[in-house]
This record gives sequence, structure tokens and C-alpha cells, in this order.
Amino acid sequence: MTVGLGGCFTQAPVRTPAVAPAPPPVAPVPAPDTVADAVPRNEPRSRYGNPPFYDVFGKRYYVLSSSSAYVERGVASWYGPGFHKIRTSTGESYDMYGMTAAHKTLPLPAYVRVTNLQNGRTVVVRVNDRGPFVGNRIIDLSYTAAAKLDMLRNGTAMVEVRALEPGADTAPAPAAGAPNAAAAPAAVSTPASLFVQAGAFADPANAQHLAEKLRGGGYGKVFVRDDLIAGRKMYRVRIGPVPDVAQFDRIVAALELSGVRDAHLALD
Repeated sequence: MTVGLGGCFTQAPVRTPAVAPAPPPVAPVPAPDTVADAVPRNEPRSRYGNPPFYDVFGKRYYVLSSSSAYVERGVASWYGPGFHKIRTSTGESYDMYGMTAAHKTLPLPAYVRVTNLQNGRTVVVRVNDRGPFVGNRIIDLSYTAAAKLDMLRNGTAMVEVRALEPGADTAPAPAAGAPNAAAAPAAVSTPASLFVQAGAFADPANAQHLAEKLRGGGYGKVFVRDDLIAGRKMYRVRIGPVPDVAQFDRIVAALELSGVRDAHLALD
């Protein structure tokens, strides 16, 4: 089953699960730790994957003109046998054993470093597909990329997605005591805590107003943090820390019901 794109832009296919999940390939399956990360290189834009905008399930998504300086934090998921060999939004076949990913708005193809903020593991993948269109997920990883981030068991993980340009350093320094094998996922130091950010304001009174509104709502600890950004103070309303994806999802869903629709993952 295929979901078409609304409006005047119907070129870029958007994947949905096959009606009958495709069986995995008969060929030997490579061990995830033997699969090298993607290496950023200059590539032409996909003819089919980059309409100005597209509509899925009643929501419109605008494709970014560039991936430069793109950073996002949120929840990652992964997709596997049900999509293996199905056409991606670039027209290529999805290989669940490659180092690829799907993203809703990055130009295709693009390269990103994905860091599992819960265990410090990091990989580099090539974005060649659209999605995920479920819940508040920000990126869908291939089976192998998810395995290297150690997120297969839970199915999701809280991550940072950071765009990389050709020639960029794709191997962050490993943490003390971490393995230094070229094919193994590099480890970086993990943040002290993860939070839900409900809002950011230049006026401290607005931040305090939102914090007071949320306190007592069963969200957990609500507080205001002030940071100096480019010489300007910003006041951020945060909830947490949050220990896992389930708690993050619960808080974000509750915030949406209360009218806060731009909550996202933040790290300390």
C-alpha cells in the first residue's frame, strides 16, 4: 500500500508497510558491527524526493532547502522486514541492512550523525526516505543503524540528529574505555539528564506563567531555566528529567491536550 502526496506535488513516494510483510533476503545477513557508517559525499538532489511540500494523513510537510547546521533532538524509531526492498522516496530500494534513514523534511539525500542520548552510541546514516509519520518520532533508522545504536529491543530511543556536510569529521572521539574499532559504533559521553522543553521565552514573566499553569498537572517537576544565547537571556520551561521514551511520550501527549504543541526533547 502506498500513500500518495497531496497538492500538486505527487512525485515523491511515501512508504507505508507492505500489505504482506516481505521476507528477509536469503543471502547471509551482515552482522551490524561489520557494516561501516555512511560517508558524507556530494550528491545531486533526488528528482523524486524533494517537492516543495507534501501532505500525509492530513498534515503538510515543507522540505528544507538545505541540511546545513540542522540539529534536532527527539525520539527515533526503526523500520525493517515489512519495508525491505520497497521503493524509498528517492526511488532507491530500501535496504534494512544498510546505513540509511527516513526523515520528514531534510532534503534527499542528506547525511546525519545520530547519537543515542541514552547510551552515548553514535552512527552516521544517509537519509534517502520520508517518514516516520507516527506520533512524535523525528527519524526512522534502518535495522542495522538501530542495532548499532542498541535500540532494537525497545524499538525507540531518545536521540540527537545532526546534519553532516561532505568532508566533515564523522568519528567523534570515543569515551574513555570505549572500543576504537572502525566498524563499531563510536561512543560519546552521555548528557547528565534529558528533559521535555515546553516553551522558551524572552520575557521571564511569560515563562513563569506557563510553568505555573503546568505545575500540579501531573507532568512531574516543572522549572524555569535561564540561558544566555548570543548575548540574550532566554527562559526555558522544562519538565523532568525524563528517564525513557515512554515517559517522554506521556508528557508530550498530555502537553498537546493542554494546548502546548511545540514541546521537544532537551538535554542538560
